[in-house]
Amino acid sequence: MKRRKIGKAKLVPGGAALCQRIFTRIGCAGPPPAFRVEFYPYSSLTLTVRRRESEMIVRFSDLLQRAPLAVLEGAAALLLARIYRKRTPRALVAPYDEYAKSHKTRQRVQQMRSGRVRPASLHPAGEQFDLEQMFDELNERFFRGGLRRPHLGWSTRSWRRQFGSYDPGPNQILLNCRMDRREVPKYVVEYVLYHEMLHVKHPTRKSGCSLLSHSPEFRAEEKLFPEFDRARKALDILARGRTGLRFRIENLASRFLF
Repeated sequence: MKRRKIGKAKLVPGGAALCQRIFTRIGCAGPPPAFRVEFYPYSSLTLTVRRRESEMIVRFSDLLQRAPLAVLEGAAALLLARIYRKRTPRALVAPYDEYAKSHKTRQRVQQMRSGRVRPASLHPAGEQFDLEQMFDELNERFFRGGLRRPHLGWSTRSWRRQFGSYDPGPNQILLNCRMDRREVPKYVVEYVLYHEMLHVKHPTRKSGCSLLSHSPEFRAEEKLFPEFDRARKALDILARGRTGLRFRIENLASRFLF
């Protein structure tokens, strides 16, 4: 993904005093350092902390500019606990967790990313597989043509364990370029693309205290893919980096035909 040029950081009003309070509250030893606390236009809900000589630079995503004080305190506690290796009381970080996982915040993150992140300039047509053509075929077979085609492309680098990703911000599906090879069966690539298309249909949602990316409805539809078992076994082989890929995949897959 490419980031668009965005605005500059803004100081958080009362941010230094806030961090000093949290420094003491989580049990850090000694006098607190000098804090500089900023709202920064990240491309997601990001928190960072780093030292610069005698100063501690704390940056909150500018998405938190309208957040309640308890949310900012929770964010500061997470950062300071990480750098000072302290445990944070659950009650202290709970407001931030709740805020970050709320449906409203997730929607704001997606809207923000759509304006700050450009889809990577990647070609959907690989050496072996054309993702746009494959998307259209799967869309007709499984979704009655109801999905709008997102940006599609192959990754520029080989990923070891991950084979696909969907980013709702720039609305882009990327597939691992390791699969764009003659020895990888077509149904394996189709399955990975189908999986990411289900993420388009079933967005991540809050479930209790966590975020649910693979809902029961998602899992049920995923198993409708005719080569579900064969594809997953094949991906396991590919992830292990074994040689003789097609022979091993087809030999193993034959045991899972019904």
